[in-house]
Amino acid sequence: MNEQMTQPDGTPRLGADVLGGGQRRFKPYPAYKDSRVEWLGEIPAHWEVKRLKGIFRVVNGSTPASGEPSFWDGDIPWVTPEDLGDLVGATIATTRRNITAAGYRSCGTTVVPAGSLVLSTRSPIGHLAIAGVDLCTNQGCRSLVFRDSASREFHYYELLAARPELESLGQGSTFRELAKGTLENVELAVPPEPEQRAIAAFLDRETAKIDALVAKKERLIELLQEKRTALITRAVTKGLDPTAPMKDSGIEWLGEIPAHWEVKPIRALARPGYKTFTDGDWIELPFIRDEGIRLIQTGNVGIGEYKEQGFRYIDEETFRAFHCTEVFPGDVLICRLADPVGRACLAPDLGCRMITSVDVCILKPASDVHAAFVVYALSSSEYLAWLSGICRGGTRDRVSRSMLGEIQVQKPPLHEQRAIAAFLDRETAKIDALIAKVREAIERLKEYRTALISAAVTGKIDVREETA
Repeated sequence: MNEQMTQPDGTPRLGADVLGGGQRRFKPYPAYKDSRVEWLGEIPAHWEVKRLKGIFRVVNGSTPASGEPSFWDGDIPWVTPEDLGDLVGATIATTRRNITAAGYRSCGTTVVPAGSLVLSTRSPIGHLAIAGVDLCTNQGCRSLVFRDSASREFHYYELLAARPELESLGQGSTFRELAKGTLENVELAVPPEPEQRAIAAFLDRETAKIDALVAKKERLIELLQEKRTALITRAVTKGLDPTAPMKDSGIEWLGEIPAHWEVKPIRALARPGYKTFTDGDWIELPFIRDEGIRLIQTGNVGIGEYKEQGFRYIDEETFRAFHCTEVFPGDVLICRLADPVGRACLAPDLGCRMITSVDVCILKPASDVHAAFVVYALSSSEYLAWLSGICRGGTRDRVSRSMLGEIQVQKPPLHEQRAIAAFLDRETAKIDALIAKVREAIERLKEYRTALISAAVTGKIDVREETA
């Protein structure tokens, strides 16, 4: 990827430059014709258009009876949409589950040869891979077996570019599915075979460069997140004064703390009074409404942040009948379930009344406790790792409210709590802004990758000389 394709930060240029505009990194073909296919638009004059069934034999998948042990854990790879969705790279060779020969014979799936394409046609439509081994699929996928020696890599890229078209053709109310007959009639551009190979080679090379850039930026995000975690842990356990005398806290995960800090159980951070440190409420599904008093659930509690997702409510009658505990903005919410167990956030101001589900504890801070400091303290990596370690077992990690309340934590003087929270607000905001910028760059790279593939496989750019 040369300099004229990139911006000063190394991110590839987008928009017209991909299609040959701006500094004209790529040139168009000499002549075009109307493909008469909406998603393809104009294509090079010497290219053909073929229905998918003229290039591939479309093979359905199926599932053996789930309750029959003899059908499972064999040596026949069995692909599902989830396998395709989790795939890193273009080739699939291993699957979550394999089936036995008996399982294979019991249902309508078919083994297809390595080199075939595997496409998810249900929940969701459009995940795609090249079969690295002989394999079969469930009914959420269809296999595309080449009828001749066409470039599998070119058609892999073409079907990636066709995903919006494939998704638009799905039908169904419960879930959308791309029917076999509809898939077979999808129209594809077909260049001469030498061009297919040239386009595929070009895209292999260029997408590898883009993917390498994405990987570097994702690693940068990991490093920034590690720095953020370390910053929080250091501030809430050692304070802001590096010269302060230290003492042993007597707590395994906490280690040394400033000598003038106290150690208190979490329950002692709550103000005195009724329901100042308590569980949320058990609200069963029949009592859930579409509006009213907001029900905050475990998924809303992140590590140090409230996460807006899952809108559920109860009505006033249910609130009174269950003697619910109302949550107010600034209360500390502590999740008793993984992942990780013990994470905390401040209750937000959602502009409505709020309660929490039973696995979210409510701590209403005492007058000498700064709520934001408590959240930062309960976001310490050492604390979360220690608590997760002692809560493992059963189907899900969980801590009881009584056990949570007895956990010993650090308690600096109130003025230090405020100073530490203000310092962390400021410094984590800087790191979060950097992370946001890197994520934006990753999205631009991914958009560029998608645009480049689409431009190449539909003939909007001529890349034949790029691989000559």
